[in-house]
Amino acid sequence: MIRPATPSDFPLILPMVAKTCALHESWDSDKFGLVPNPEQRYEKFLQRLTTSNGASAPDGSLRGVLLVAEEEPQHLVGFIVATIEKEIPIYRLEEFGFIQEIWVEAEYRQAGVGRQLVMQAMERLKMMGVKQIRLDTAAVNDVARRLFTSCGFRVSTVEMLINITPS
Repeated sequence: MIRPATPSDFPLILPMVAKTCALHESWDSDKFGLVPNPEQRYEKFLQRLTTSNGASAPDGSLRGVLLVAEEEPQHLVGFIVATIEKEIPIYRLEEFGFIQEIWVEAEYRQAGVGRQLVMQAMERLKMMGVKQIRLDTAAVNDVARRLFTSCGFRVSTVEMLINITPS
């Protein structure tokens, strides 16, 4: 079952956040170099997101979606985080959804859980007035690209990176 997350889910989500952060850093530590215990900082982000509950806030506070995949009560097997971001003012599109993170526990992969999370996040963002959704995937993450392509995403840009040493 896919459902909106609540603050009581955080103790179950944060270990998955730690796993996805560690995986990303193992793929590319230059891009995904982490501070110690990133899940603790992520908890504050999740609190802001669940507080907003997707509502449009006049003060510009965080808006978006946090969903969990639950096999049975208090047994989470995945989550997805998507936020609504402002576009820079030279483009016609004013805002877009951005999938920040998705995780499905290894033993539940290839069972459609990731696809359900993505599709439900897309539907909720659409109901919030979002007309476009974007995301990034690590260069080595072919599995994620196949998932997102199956959900209707296409390649739009290719990010490139170089480390430079200040003089």
